[in-house]
Amino acid sequence: MAEHRRWQSIVGLRTVAELNKVVREGYATEIINVVEALQERRIASVADDIQAQGKRLVLLAGPSSSGKTTTCKRLAVQLAACGLRPRTISMDDYFVNREDTPRDAKGEYDFECLQALDIAFFNEQLSALLAGQAVELPRFNFQTGHREKSGHQLSIGPQDVLIIEGIHALNPDLTPQIPDDVKFRLYVSALTTIQLDEHRRISTSDNRLLRRIIRDSKFRGYSASETIRRWPSVRAGEEKWIFPFQENCDRMINSALLYELAVLRGFVLPLLEQVPESAPEYEEAWHLRQLVGFFEPIPDKQIPFTSLLREFLGGSSFHY
Repeated sequence: MAEHRRWQSIVGLRTVAELNKVVREGYATEIINVVEALQERRIASVADDIQAQGKRLVLLAGPSSSGKTTTCKRLAVQLAACGLRPRTISMDDYFVNREDTPRDAKGEYDFECLQALDIAFFNEQLSALLAGQAVELPRFNFQTGHREKSGHQLSIGPQDVLIIEGIHALNPDLTPQIPDDVKFRLYVSALTTIQLDEHRRISTSDNRLLRRIIRDSKFRGYSASETIRRWPSVRAGEEKWIFPFQENCDRMINSALLYELAVLRGFVLPLLEQVPESAPEYEEAWHLRQLVGFFEPIPDKQIPFTSLLREFLGGSSFHY
C-alpha cells in the first residue's frame, strides 16, 4: 500500500477528487495505461524472481475476488517469456469424496476447510512430479461428488514450473511433504489505495465485494442481495483460512487498480438499485451505492482485454 501511495503522490492522484479531475479533463486512458503497465511490471518481476531462484512450485493464494485467477494466467505468460514452461494444477480436483467432507457447526458440508482436500494424495502426486515421475492427474466430478481418473498424464522437466492456486496455498499444512526450497509463495490482495479525501480511506473489503457482485450477476446468476447476504460467511472463511497465512508469502501483488471503482460504477449501480428497501441487505447496498457515486464514470471499453478487471467485467482475452 505504501508503494502504491508513493506512486499516487508523485502523479498527484491520491484522492477521488483528483482522479475525477483527470477523468473530466479526458486523460483517463493515459492513467489506465500507466496503471496497467505498473501491475504488469510487478507480475513480471515475480516471474524474474521465480526463475532466478530456480523455484519449481508456485503457491498462489488470496481472498475472494482478489483476482487470483487472472494473476495466475498473467504470471504464466511472464514465466513463459522467461523461457520456462508453466503448468497449472487445480486444487479443486483434490477434494475428498462428498461423503468424507467435514461438516460445519450447522451440519453443512464445509468445502472451505483444509480437510476437504485429500492432502496425503495431493502431496504424493506433487512429490512424484518434482522427482521427475509421471502421474495421472485426478478430476473431481462435482455432480457425483467423487474424484475420478482423468486420463491426463503429467510429467515435468527442468524448465517446467508448477502453479497451484487456491485459498489454502500458503497454509504450510497443505504441502508438508514438499521441501521449502522448491516453493515460491505468492499472495494476491486488492488493497485499495485511493482515498475518498485526505482523511477517509476506502475499505479493501468493499472493493472486493463490488467486484464479486458484478461477477456473481454476470457469470453465476446471483442477485446483488444474494451476494451481499453471503459476504459475511465468505469473510469468516477468509479470516480462518487465508489471512492467518498471508505473512508466509515471498512476494505480494496488489491487484487493486487506481481507476477501477470508476469503471465498476456503471456495472454495479443498476444491480445495487435492485435491492429493495425492505431487504436486510439494503443498508449495505445503499452504502456501496454512495461509495461508487463519488467517482466520475469511466467506460469499460477503455480497459485492456488482458486487464485483471476483465475477470469480473467479462471480455477478457484469457479463458476462465
